[in-house]
Amino acid sequence: MNDHPSPEKFIVVGVDGSPSSILALQWAARLVPTVGTTIRAVAAWQVPYTYYEFPISGWDPKSVAETILSESLSKAFVGYPPATVSALTRQGSPARVLLDESQGAQMLIVGSRGHGGFAALLLGSVSSAVAEHAQCPVLIAHGATTDESAAGKPGTS
Repeated sequence: MNDHPSPEKFIVVGVDGSPSSILALQWAARLVPTVGTTIRAVAAWQVPYTYYEFPISGWDPKSVAETILSESLSKAFVGYPPATVSALTRQGSPARVLLDESQGAQMLIVGSRGHGGFAALLLGSVSSAVAEHAQCPVLIAHGATTDESAAGKPGTS
């Protein structure tokens, strides 16, 4: 359940720093003018179970997720994201966090493959899970990037 107020219409985008998550952000930007929404870019983070057995001094997974999210927004929007984009990091498994955040969303957009799992898979476990369980339409972005002339320019084609 969301624990923060949200605009009436929004698109949730899962971000993990992968090329397909950058593409997902770019697709969301293209849809904003058409759908009349804002973008909620979400990065999930969690502490692996093995961390408790072998702690890594100075490692802060939340800070890493915030950095990945910030750098991804910068890449997707060639500098600074537009005012229609908000950024959020949440602790938890990526699929669960995205499903929770997408409650009431117009759409959920994820990349086809993130940084986890086997690179050869066409559809990752997170994209599979959200496609199956989301309560809103899901767009799964395939490929590496949109047309360079459209990157960061919502509404161009």
